[in-house]
Amino acid sequence: MVSTDQKKNRERSIDWRIVIPVLGIILFLFAFFLRSVMIPLIRLELSNDFNGAQELLASRGWKGFFAVILIEALQMVVIFIPAEFIQVSCGLSYSFPVALMLCDLGVCLGASIIFLLVRVLHVRSRAYEKRMQRIERISASVHERNTVTFLYLLFFMPIVPFGAICYYGSGSGISYKKYLLTVATGVIPSIVVSNLMGDAGRTFLVYDLPIWLLILVIVVLAVLLFLLIAFFIRYFCFRGNDGTPDSMMYALIFFIVRVWLGKRQSVTLDEERLKEAESPYILLSNHESFYDFYYLSQLAHPRNPSFVVNEYYCTRPVLKHMARKGGILSKKLFTRDMTTAVGLLRTVRAGFPVVIFPEGRLSTDGRSNPIVEPGGAVYKRLNVDLVLVRIDGAYYADPKWRKKSYRSEIRVSVCKVIKKEELQTMSPAQIDAEIAAALRNDAGQDEDRLYPQKDKAVGLETVLYRCADCGALYTMRSHGNELKCTACGAGHSLNEHYRFTSGPETIGAYYDRICEMEKRELSGLTLSAPVDTKIFGANGGPVRREEGECTLTEEGFRYVSASVSFFIPMEKLPALAYSCGKEFELYHQNELYYFYPKKNRNQVVRWALFVDLIHERGKTRNAETEG
Repeated sequence: MVSTDQKKNRERSIDWRIVIPVLGIILFLFAFFLRSVMIPLIRLELSNDFNGAQELLASRGWKGFFAVILIEALQMVVIFIPAEFIQVSCGLSYSFPVALMLCDLGVCLGASIIFLLVRVLHVRSRAYEKRMQRIERISASVHERNTVTFLYLLFFMPIVPFGAICYYGSGSGISYKKYLLTVATGVIPSIVVSNLMGDAGRTFLVYDLPIWLLILVIVVLAVLLFLLIAFFIRYFCFRGNDGTPDSMMYALIFFIVRVWLGKRQSVTLDEERLKEAESPYILLSNHESFYDFYYLSQLAHPRNPSFVVNEYYCTRPVLKHMARKGGILSKKLFTRDMTTAVGLLRTVRAGFPVVIFPEGRLSTDGRSNPIVEPGGAVYKRLNVDLVLVRIDGAYYADPKWRKKSYRSEIRVSVCKVIKKEELQTMSPAQIDAEIAAALRNDAGQDEDRLYPQKDKAVGLETVLYRCADCGALYTMRSHGNELKCTACGAGHSLNEHYRFTSGPETIGAYYDRICEMEKRELSGLTLSAPVDTKIFGANGGPVRREEGECTLTEEGFRYVSASVSFFIPMEKLPALAYSCGKEFELYHQNELYYFYPKKNRNQVVRWALFVDLIHERGKTRNAETEG
């Protein structure tokens, strides 16, 4: 790092007799080419007219050379203008060596202008400031590096514009000579690919080659660039970090998710209290949607956190490799698993925070599920701070019962930090109670967010499987914003606040009415269903398929097939995981069983609810006995 005094001394030594003429020449060149070449070319760029850009450059002769250099430089300074257009256009118009030279000169000119703006004039760029947090997150993930190596990493990662990287490098304190050399060489792979794409397009037009060949060339070039980037990042920037959240695989996982989600969700962070926590810490959160892990990753963690996820995602082909390389921890749902406890201890000792969803499953009705596997004793033994976080707005945006996701405002709030010293004064039961209270949430109480979509009820019958009016089973049908019973004809419509206009006001209230009906029938009730079974072998073993029959009573769960028969008593089945309208699942002898009912697959929610109600009744009876 460069001290304040050093910066001041450098500023005093600047020779303004050189700086002012250089800036004047740059401004003159921009003004000279602005009207005749640059403005028409930028207009073509904005309309993605590559052919027009090619004709314009070819018709301007030597002015076209300068236009490419100046526009490339302008794109560097402005940041948000993509550079690929001018690079491809240059490849279309000129031979590959000329195109490469012109684009690289333009990058160097733009980088020099940025250096002058930042180092001499102390100009700040809003476009750069917006991307600064992303650069800082990448910086926090890379260890044992110098500034030049980190700049190369940024140039090789296609998620930060070249201009933003130059603004960062200009403020880093490295010398201009080293800075310019790094920029000039760091951008070459990207320029080469863009120029070659343009060159391939020109060859295609001149020789009338088949379109499939052009596409193949472009794909091959893109793959080669990706492999080069991956090689550099893997062996020069993430060296020695395999199997941790500082690994290249971890960065790749979150890059893929970020690209996949795009701008669909707006995430607001209330993270001031996170500063109270000493890293490493255990972060606990409620669980409203599949992408909750990504929302939590946006918090200002001092180091990338590891995540405890369903073992299914850590044992399947490809996913198994990604999870292991990315430092992801696995957990068998609702099963005692010492492997997870060991992984937790190892991860926090290595200095990484760990994120856990103690509910163990997504919210069914918009309200937090009970925490069926208390962890207070484990957290106390780990002797680290606990960070309690609540996610709001994710349930209606992407509930487990609907395939589509809606845009919503997601809010991630750090509610409380329990210091490790305080944990040691609390009993495990007190810790669990504190966690449950902090994470408790009800999406139905949120009246601020609006959902104008016209198909909000689609898929809701997989959760609200029973008519709240007549009590009929599996007669609910959804269409648009309406849920209707085919037995009695009763209908309930959802408004823009995701509330029913008649009957139970919220999805949670409707679900409560179903629960009351089921409680009255609980004693002596037996659920039975023939199923198609998919068995995932232990530790990523081979997958087997068979047919069988499942039975659930107050005593426990039984499965019988031609090859196996087993019984799990209710006290060893704290909850039943499921996918709405598809299957329910559990572990037996370290193998994961997926059960797909052959009829009425909407019944899977009823099986899970049955287990919850039996345990709830048992807790009530115990409390009455102790009272």
